[in-house]
This record gives sequence, C-alpha cells and structure tokens, in this order.
Amino acid sequence: MRIVDVVVPLALDQAYSYRVPKDMALAAGDVVSVPLGQAHYTGVVWGEGNPRPGLHNRLKDVAEKLDVPPLKDELRDFVDWVSGYTLGARGTVLRMTLRMGEHLGPARERVGVRLAGSPPQRMTVARRRALALLADGMLRAKADAAQEAGVSVGVIDGLIDEGTLETVVLPPDPVAAPPDPAFAVPDLTDAQRAAADALRAGVHAGFSATLIDGVTGSGKTEVYFEAAAEALRAGRQCLILMPEIALTTQFLDRFAARFGVPPAEWHSQLTPRKRARTWRAVADGEVKVITGARSALFLPYADLGLIVVDEEHDQAYKQEDGVHYHARDMAVVRASLCRIPVILSSATPAVESEVNARRGRYRRLHLPERFGGQAMPQVEAIDLTREGPPRGRFIAPRLAEAMTVALERGEQVLLFLNRRGYAPLTLCRACGFRLACPNCDAWLVDHRFRRRLVCHHCGFAMPPPETCPKCEAKDSFAAVGPGVERLHEEVAALFPGKRIIVLSSDLVESTERLRAELDQVAAGEFDIVIGTQLVAKGHHFPKLNLAGIVDADLGLANGDPRAAERTFQLLHQVAGRAGREAGRGVAYLQTHQPEHPVMRALVLGDRAAFYDTQIEERERTGYPPFGRLAALIVSGGDRHETESFARKIAACTPLDEAVRVLGPAEAPLAIVRGRYRFRLLVKSPRNYDLSGYLRGWLAEAPKTRGTLKLEVDVDPQSFL
Repeated sequence: MRIVDVVVPLALDQAYSYRVPKDMALAAGDVVSVPLGQAHYTGVVWGEGNPRPGLHNRLKDVAEKLDVPPLKDELRDFVDWVSGYTLGARGTVLRMTLRMGEHLGPARERVGVRLAGSPPQRMTVARRRALALLADGMLRAKADAAQEAGVSVGVIDGLIDEGTLETVVLPPDPVAAPPDPAFAVPDLTDAQRAAADALRAGVHAGFSATLIDGVTGSGKTEVYFEAAAEALRAGRQCLILMPEIALTTQFLDRFAARFGVPPAEWHSQLTPRKRARTWRAVADGEVKVITGARSALFLPYADLGLIVVDEEHDQAYKQEDGVHYHARDMAVVRASLCRIPVILSSATPAVESEVNARRGRYRRLHLPERFGGQAMPQVEAIDLTREGPPRGRFIAPRLAEAMTVALERGEQVLLFLNRRGYAPLTLCRACGFRLACPNCDAWLVDHRFRRRLVCHHCGFAMPPPETCPKCEAKDSFAAVGPGVERLHEEVAALFPGKRIIVLSSDLVESTERLRAELDQVAAGEFDIVIGTQLVAKGHHFPKLNLAGIVDADLGLANGDPRAAERTFQLLHQVAGRAGREAGRGVAYLQTHQPEHPVMRALVLGDRAAFYDTQIEERERTGYPPFGRLAALIVSGGDRHETESFARKIAACTPLDEAVRVLGPAEAPLAIVRGRYRFRLLVKSPRNYDLSGYLRGWLAEAPKTRGTLKLEVDVDPQSFL
C-alpha cells in the first residue's frame, strides 16, 4: 500500500495522508481530488506519506487525479517558504496557486462555417452576399461571417440547414497571441542601451536582483522590455507585476507597440472563465508573458525565466488580508528559488530597496535623464500660511493664476488631492455633532456625486439626513475639508466652460470605462484633470505641463513611520506627470510646512539627501530595513473580551533580550466593521528569525474562540 501526503487549499497548515489506488500513478506536485470530512476538495500531492501503526485501515483513497499540469518543485517550495515566513497556513497559500476553475462546467463551443455543398434552391440578395464572402472556402466563426457579409445570423443558419454551408467546431481563441521579440526593436539612448545590455546578459546568468532607478519619463519600461524580449528569445516565460494592472491601459498599449500583441492579464477583474483559461495557458506554457497584480506571483508557470516588479515602491503590493505578504519581497524569493533574475523598477525606490542597492545586494542601473531630453519639472512650494486661498476655497491664488496661463496656452492641468468624495467630515453647525460610521471608528465621507455618506473602511452608506440626529436642527450640516468632488465644484466656478474630469477609484464604473477615460485624457479631450492617487501611477499625458498638489501635507498627518517616505514617493510621481513631452513642466505644492524635509527635497530636486535622512533615521531607531517588525492584531465583537485576550497573548511573550514587544494598545482605527481592534508590535534585529519566534510564541498562547480573531502581519506596511 502506497501513501501520499496531500495539502488542500483550506486554512490548514498540515498535510493529510491518503492511500493511492493500485491503478493510479501519482507523483509529488500532482493535482488530485480527495475526500475530507463530508466533501471532496482539490489538493496537491506534497510528497510520500509515512504509514502509522493502527491508522492505515482508516485512511481514505485519493478519489481522482485531475488532468492539469502538476505543480513544479520550485512552486511547492515557494508555497512552503511564504507559509513559513508569514505564518499563513500552508493551505491558504496554496489556494492562491489553485485557481484553475475546474467547477465551471464545459465551455460554450464556438461554431465556424464554410462553403460545402451546392447553391441553395432559393437565392436572395442576403444569401448571395453571404455566399460571395464564403466563396474563398475559408472557415469563419458564424457570427463573424454574418457581420462581414452584412446579413443576419438567421441567413447563415438557413444556408446551413440547406447543406450549402457546413459547421465546424472551432478551437477556443488563445488567451494571448505569442509576443514577437523582434517586432519593433526600439532606438534607445546610450544610458538605456547600457542598462538593457546588462539586463539581457542577466537573463542567462541565474538569480540576480536589479534595481532600475530612473527619473519619471526616463524609459524604464522600454529598458526592461528588452530583458523580457531576451527571455522570449530563450523560449521562457516572463511575469511583469504591476500595482494596478486593471487600470494601466497605456502600459498594455506600449507592450503591444513593442511586441506586436498585448500580454495576457491576471487580475481580479477577469471573468471566471477567462481566469480558468489563463491559469491553464500559464501552466501549459502557452502564455509567454503575463502582466498581473500581486496574485500573479503564485501562478504555476511552466518555465518562468524573468520577473519584473514595476513601481516596486507601491503600497498596493502588500496583501493586507488573508496571507499578509509583500509581493515585491516575495518576487525576490521566488526568483531565487527558480534561479532566475528579478528586476525592480521605480523612480522613487522603497527605502529597503535603496539600502539593498547601496550595500550591493541589488545591482543598480541608473537612468538620470528623461527620454528625448525633456527637463524634469520645476517644483515650487506655495506656503499656505502666507499665501493661502480665500476662506472656503482650496486653490491658492498663485496656483489659480498658473492654471489660467497654462489653459490659455492650450495645455492640460492636473490637480491632485488624495481624498475621495466631496468632504471628509460633515458636522452640525448648531451642536457640533459629527456624522460617524456606526460600524467603524471613522467619520462618514460626503459623496455628493452619488448623494451618499460613505464609510471608506466598511462600505456603510446612507443618504444625507435632513435633520441633525442629536439636536434635530434642519439644514444645519456643513462640509469640512475638501475632497476631489468639492475641488471639482471650485474649479468649475473658477474656469467656466473648461472640460473637467474627476478620476477617483470610487467613481470607476468598470475597468473598460476607466481605461477609455484615461485614453481621452491622453488624447487631450479634457482641459483639467482632478484626481486621487489613481492619476499618479505611470500615466503619460502629452499635453500636461502643470501639476498642482492641493494638500501636500495630507500623508504626513499620522504616526506611520513610513509617512515621509510614502508622501515623497507619491508627490514625486504626481509632479512627474508634468512636462513629459513638450514644454517645461511645473508642479506646485500647497503646504503648511514648506521647510519639511519632504517638501525641501521635492523643491530642490535633492532625492539623495531625502534618502540619506530617511536611512540615517531608520538605522538609528532600528526600523526596517535595519530591524524587523511584526504586528499581532486581535479583533472581536466585545471590547472587554478583545482587550483581555490581547493581554493574555502578551503575557505569554517568550523572554528574549533581542526582541521588544510593545502593547497591546488600541489600534488607531479602534473599530472596523463592528469589531474592536488591539495591536501588539514586535521589534527585532534584522538577522533575527522573527517568524520562528512568533511561531513558538503563538504555539503556547491561548487559542481564539467565539468572535475573537488573531492576525499576524510580518513586515507590516500599515499601522492603522
């Protein structure tokens, strides 16, 4: 009797042993169906099982070996590594790799038609057109034949019934056509060519980590495309990770211009059928380049040869629920396990990546100039304490004047405010009552376009009340502070007749609609663009030469140790949208803190000084990358019970002089979705096995019960 250990994609860390039927050949990595409890689950054979006395007769048989490619050793090692590092259950990590959609049922057949028999007995004008089209004997999809001939599908069906046309089942369309590395080889600058040559050589040299560090508009994408082309020439697959792939239409266009066809995509907006077909095409090696969000890192590639992480500094690479992993860091791990190169690209690298480059762990390829010789935008600070806007307004006179000049020249203007909705707070003028979310420790945000008050943490929404719930005063509510919708109201009053568009994630009806709107902006169909961080993610707007950042201090107003770094990165990216093609770009920062290191670095263009300051401060305080952090978040429906449980966990802390445990303390967002939250923060030296320490601690700690939940976040990015 042979026994195998199978991991199932459930929130379980262990493998389960099953007997292998005599007529079934199984190997490690095979995808199988196994009984567990009262149901059957898809699982993966992890290795040989060991028979234990008295249990062999109680083991169940593997039910079925599924007809899908097995998971390679390197992917199973990656699942084990991610599980061990993040303390996520191995089955939960495995679930991210098993998205083949095996329960979708058979796909709908595509039917093609072609000329087969004699002409029909009755000839009409429509039939004559259809037969003239099909006279070449070519096979066409039925719907396509009808459309090309300008007839109804019923005409085609009639010709099929009479035997004039025959039907043939067509194979499904490929997920993506194969990219051609020689389709449109670009004319690179000397700096780009040197970087591309280094990356091409690295494709054949095993594992390496390279940081492409280039100013906005320097052509970083074109450079790593050449590494992708080299991987394609070698017959291998390439993964390009992007923080918001569903929104980056311009990237897909640039890829198609270089390689002749767009890449395959992997993100949450795919239909279940498309997701299943893409998964299978990746596993079979049919898809050669896939561009995806962070979850694409867990796909079962047949022969992965290169990983690229674009905008590697972006917060969106951190998974904040389920398994708490950072896709940038895990991309480096997967590349190491696969012994292939990984490329990180950014105009504003994360401090961790900057330190790795300075210390030689990553190779740095620097692109110091914009493509085509365009100058970097001039950045100016507007001190709101001295030259702020009139009361009730949010655009300072100097920025309004610069907007007027730019619009008179026929140029586009970008106004950036990283705050959705109309106003972040609504209060009663009569009694001061503030409209808050009933489920969260947060104010309700006024969304005038939708006429709703919305919580951005749990999604609770309600119409604006006519009277104050506390004092019952009528029409007494006042909006406090600006959001992009309120900014739109002010801009429309200042510049009547101008074409204005607001780009914000809460206004996105569909991915296709957003992509169309971004294309319209790029084509110059809008004069003024008002946006949240959605507009900062790598877009190229040729007519945009003025960027105004309405509240540059917004990201600094919290206790997050990464607040300065994130604010610098975001504002640098926004300013970089200006002046990318013609004319000199200018960016204005409206700030109450013009002497803040972030503002000074942006105005002086002294990025190195900013990083020097950040690195020195992190090293002095032992924060990442010079130390390690982990957060334990305890949540529950009862405040007293939740706090008590958090204190019991803290009481079990293993003694170790190298580790410092802070808390438990109430989280800054103390209530989310009706659950009370308490945090413990664990701090250790950089080379300390923090995951092992946490694993030993939690093994001895009390277990959750009832509504209580414990989440572990190794290397946290958010401190809310």
